[in-house]
Amino acid sequence: MELRQLTYAVAVAETGSFTRAAHRCFVVQSALSHQIARLESELGTLLFERTSRRVRVTEAGEAFLGPAREALAAVERARGEVAACGSEIRGRLSIGTITPLTAVDLPDLLATYRDRHPAVHVSLCARPVRDLLQQVRDHVFDLAFVDTRPGGPPAGLAGRVLAYEELVAIVPHGHRLAGAAPVTPGLLADEDMVDMPPGSGIRRHNDAAFAAAGATRTVAYEADTMALLEQLVGRGLGIGLVPAATAAGMPGVSAVATEGVPPRTVRAVWIASAASPAARAFLQLLRERTPEASDGFSDGAPAEAPAGEGGTPEN
Repeated sequence: MELRQLTYAVAVAETGSFTRAAHRCFVVQSALSHQIARLESELGTLLFERTSRRVRVTEAGEAFLGPAREALAAVERARGEVAACGSEIRGRLSIGTITPLTAVDLPDLLATYRDRHPAVHVSLCARPVRDLLQQVRDHVFDLAFVDTRPGGPPAGLAGRVLAYEELVAIVPHGHRLAGAAPVTPGLLADEDMVDMPPGSGIRRHNDAAFAAAGATRTVAYEADTMALLEQLVGRGLGIGLVPAATAAGMPGVSAVATEGVPPRTVRAVWIASAASPAARAFLQLLRERTPEASDGFSDGAPAEAPAGEGGTPEN
């Protein structure tokens, strides 16, 4: 079993295509397919089911991918540790994030990090929270910025709490609730609502707030960006529930304070034992920029149950 075979297998799984995986790995498809076939022969089982239309990971393939990613991450970390013995940190740093993220100035963090460590290749991707948490565990991301339930970091992860964000209702200018006293989930449920799609952290948080209040709401419109959400609310198609810091940058709507809606916890999460020199350098910068925040590890606070283990599923 060779490292390039692990790399190819992970690439096929993540791209869902032998052709796209070959492009990503800078090899011809025939060479990649040959190495995957050799790997499957050595393992005595198929990792992928191939059809003329798609590639699907088999049950054996799913079992293989976790350890394969861990092995590749360990090799990358070993390279980084050796490089860090010199005068310059090298390697790769993959970061995932929710959107919007107002708890930290992420562009400024990335720019400062690049100035300090120009030899590190940094990538940034926005994903729903449920994907971010799993992809940190799968070593796809070195760390991620997420919003989570109150309590300790999600199970198996270390974390740094960056903010507890209050949520406010946003309504069209001139709406009957504009300028009202704090509104409750029960009152908001009387209106059609606009929200982000299922899988996003803010949607999970809002769904849980209404469920806890015993209120049933109707999400009539789903927006994939806060800009679109603001536009839909501004045109009177519904009302929204967003972080107060986000609402402050929405001139097209009016913000209304809420009551009975808990704040959301925004934090950075990572696997402490797997942090590379490049990741540790970024975390050090994050600590410098957020001195008032606190690190919390899963062995030092009640862990949040992963999806399927009780409580509100991670999203």
